[in-house]
Amino acid sequence: MRRYSELKGGAIIFLFLLWSLWFFNFTTRIIFSPILPIIEDEFIVTHARASSIFTFQSVGYAATMILSGFYAGRIGFKRSIVFSFAVLGCACLSIPCIKSFSAFYIIVFVVGFSSGIFLPAVMPLIREHFSGEILGRTISMYDSAGAISIFSVPFIALLLLKYFQWRGIFSILGGVLLIIAMLFFLKGEELKVNHPHATVFRCLVTKKSLWVMVSLMSAMMGANLGIYYILPLYLTKELFLSIGYANTLLGISRLGGVGIAILCGFLVDRFSLRIITFVMIIVSGVLTIILGMSPTTLTGITLFLQALFISGIPPLLWVCMARLFDRETLSMAVGFIMPLSIMFGTGLIPYLLGLSGDLLSFRFGIIMLGVLLTVVSWLTLSLRELEPSS
Repeated sequence: MRRYSELKGGAIIFLFLLWSLWFFNFTTRIIFSPILPIIEDEFIVTHARASSIFTFQSVGYAATMILSGFYAGRIGFKRSIVFSFAVLGCACLSIPCIKSFSAFYIIVFVVGFSSGIFLPAVMPLIREHFSGEILGRTISMYDSAGAISIFSVPFIALLLLKYFQWRGIFSILGGVLLIIAMLFFLKGEELKVNHPHATVFRCLVTKKSLWVMVSLMSAMMGANLGIYYILPLYLTKELFLSIGYANTLLGISRLGGVGIAILCGFLVDRFSLRIITFVMIIVSGVLTIILGMSPTTLTGITLFLQALFISGIPPLLWVCMARLFDRETLSMAVGFIMPLSIMFGTGLIPYLLGLSGDLLSFRFGIIMLGVLLTVVSWLTLSLRELEPSS
C-alpha cells in the first residue's frame, strides 16, 4: 500500500477524496438541524420530540460503529465505506416518502446506522497512507470537512429551500451520496487487518486513556453538535428570530471554525498535543457558559467565539486517538469511543436541551453543558502518553 510522506500530488488527491467522504457523511447527519423548525411545525410536535430524532440517529450511529470497529478490518475498510454510503444514499432517497413523524425515527436510525460504519473504517486508512510526520496536518485537513459542513449546511439548506420543499433536499443528497460511493469504489485502495483477539479488547477497555477519551469526546460533541442541532429551535422559538436569520447566524458563527481546525492540526506537529487540547477544551467550556448567559443582542458574537474554539477540538482528539492506539486496535478503539460519545453527546444532550427548552429554557441547558465541558477538560492533563518522551 502506498504511503505518503509529503502532502502533495497523489497524497492531496487521495486526501481530498477522503475529505469529500467525511463532508457528505457529516452533512447527511446534520442537515436535519437547519430545517428542524419546519419539520416541527409541519408535524406539530414539541421541542423535545423534534430534538429526539437526533437521539434515534445517534443510537443507530453508535450501534453500527461498535460493529464496524470489530469487523471493518476483517471485511476490508474500503468495502465497509462503500457499503456505508450506498445504504446512506438509499435512506436519504426514502425520506420524501415520510407521512408521519413516527416514521422519522426509523429513517434517522437507518441514517445513523449507515453513517456509523465510516469512521472506524477511515481512520486506519489515514494512519496507513500518511506517515507520522504529517499525521497531525493530514487529520486536521481531513477533519476540516466537518467544520466546513457545519458552516455551509445552513446556507445550503436556505438555498435549496428557495427551489424545493424540505423533502427535496434529501432526494438531491441521496443521489450525491451514491455518486461519491461509486467514485471511492473506483479510486480507493483496500486495507485489511487481522481481527483482534478478545484478550486485546479486554486490555483495551482497561486502559484509563480510553475512558478519558470517551469523557472528552462526549462533552465536546454535546457542546459542538449537541448545541448546533438545537440552535435553530433556540433562536426561533425562544429568541423569536426568523428561520432565515437564525440559519444565517448559525452558518456565519461556524466560519472561523474552518481555519482553527486546520491550524490546530499544524500546531500539534510542533507543540504539546496534551496542553493544546486542554486549553482548547477549557476555553470552549467557559465560552459555552457565556453563550447561555448572553442577551439576544450579543448572542451572535458569543456564538461565533464558542464555535471558533469548539471547532478546533475534534482534529485534536482524532490525533490523540491515532497516537494512543496502535494499528491493530485503532479501529476497535474508535468503534468503542465514538458510540458512547455519540449516544451521549449528539443523542442524549440534544434531547435534554430540547426538554430544558420545554420545561425551563434553552439557556439553562446550555449553561449546564458549559459547566460539564469545563470540568472534564482537566482530564486531558492525565494523558501523559501523548508526550513525546512517554
